[in-house]
Order: sequence, then C-alpha cells, then structure tokens
Amino acid sequence: MPHFTIEYSANLGQRTDIGAVVELVRRSALDTGVFPIGGIRVRAIRCDDYAIGDGNPDLAFLAMVLRMGQGRDFDTRKAAGEAIFEALAAHLEPVFAASLLSLSFEIVEVAELNWKKNNIHAFLKGQAGHD
Repeated sequence: MPHFTIEYSANLGQRTDIGAVVELVRRSALDTGVFPIGGIRVRAIRCDDYAIGDGNPDLAFLAMVLRMGQGRDFDTRKAAGEAIFEALAAHLEPVFAASLLSLSFEIVEVAELNWKKNNIHAFLKGQAGHD
C-alpha cells in the first residue's frame, strides 16, 4: 500500500487527460518518500451515471481516496497528503479556470482484516535505476 482510487465524472474526462492525472498521483506519492514504490497503486474509475448539486450537467467532480496501512504518524500522513493534493490541484488548475469542478481527497488507514500477497516489491528492489 498505498492504494489510490480516483472516481471522476465522465464529463471531466473531456476536460483533462485522466491518464496524466493517474501518472501525476503515482509520481507525487513516490516523490513524498513516504511510500514504497512496489506498493503504489493508482486506479481511475469513470462514473457515467452521476448527479452533482442542482443537476447541472456542466458540473464535474474528482474524488480520490488513499487507502494506506497503519504505522505512519499523523504529521507524516498529513504532509504526504498535502503534497499529493497540491500537485493534483495544480495540475487541474486549467480545468478549474475554465469550468466548475469539485476536487476532494481523503486518506483512510487500513487496520485489521487486511490480506496481501505481492511479489512486485522484490522485483522492483532487484531493478537498477527504478524510480
């Protein structure tokens, strides 16, 4: 972990490159120095059916949730979250300038009842020159 889930209104996909958003979040998470490279996952889910505010079809949203394991103190989580959110907000500034957008980000710590099997960490540790 960390695992990022981005849900976004379909109309936002017409205003920005969601693939670039996914890569920006991945890179921003890595740049914090808080998360292991092999644990970072970023996924984007397009919402074709949605309603925002008064139902105006021009309104858009992007809601991101970071699920992460326990063990990092509050200040570390807060600093990482702020850095990632600031990078995302800056990337989306042209969308904010041209249209109406709601952007949100929440961090959730995963505690108990959490199972994993992952061989990506070992693979990446064996790679020279990885991010």
